[in-house]
Amino acid sequence: MPSVTPDPRPLIGEPLALDLLNTRWMEEGRIRDLLADLGGLAVWLDSTGLSGGYAPDTRLLRHTLQARDALAATVDGSLAEGAPLVDAVLAHGRTRATLTATGPGEIPEFGNPAWGPAWLAARNYLELLATAPDRIRTCAHESCILHFFDTSRNGTRRWCSMATCGNRAKASRHYARSKDA
Repeated sequence: MPSVTPDPRPLIGEPLALDLLNTRWMEEGRIRDLLADLGGLAVWLDSTGLSGGYAPDTRLLRHTLQARDALAATVDGSLAEGAPLVDAVLAHGRTRATLTATGPGEIPEFGNPAWGPAWLAARNYLELLATAPDRIRTCAHESCILHFFDTSRNGTRRWCSMATCGNRAKASRHYARSKDA
C-alpha cells in the first residue's frame, strides 16, 4: 500500500543507514526533518520498504531517531565518538544464521520489535563499513548535508546529485569566472 504522502526528500534509495541520515536535509537554507512526526516516520518506512513490518508509533520513532543520531555521530564525527552509540542500538537485536532451500541466510531478531528499523539501519552501516568504508560520503556542496554511498566505477563521486548540488557548484564556478573576467 503506497503512503498517503510522497517522500519529499531530494535523495532517496541510498543504503538504509545513509537513507536514515538523509531524513534531514537542507531546503531553502533551512534544515528539514522528515522524522519530526509519526507521519514522516510512516513516509520513511514506506520509502525504505519497511512499512509492511512496522507500524509507526512513538517508541519506533524514538528508537529510529536514536539510531540516526548514532549514525550521524559516526559518519559526520568519528568512529571512536560514534561507535558506542551505534553499539547501543545494535544491542537491541541480533542476526540468527539459517539454512534455507536457496542456501545460507540470516534472520534479524529483536527483543522489542520497535527497535527493528533502527537496528537494521545500524547493521547496514556495519555492512557498508565492511564493504567499502571510503565510499561512504557526504555531499561536497557546502550547503548540503546529504550522504551517499559512492557506487561510481572510479570512486570519485562528489555530489549527492549532479542534477542539484553538482549543477549549483558548476553554476557558482561559472559565475565566479565571468565576474572576474
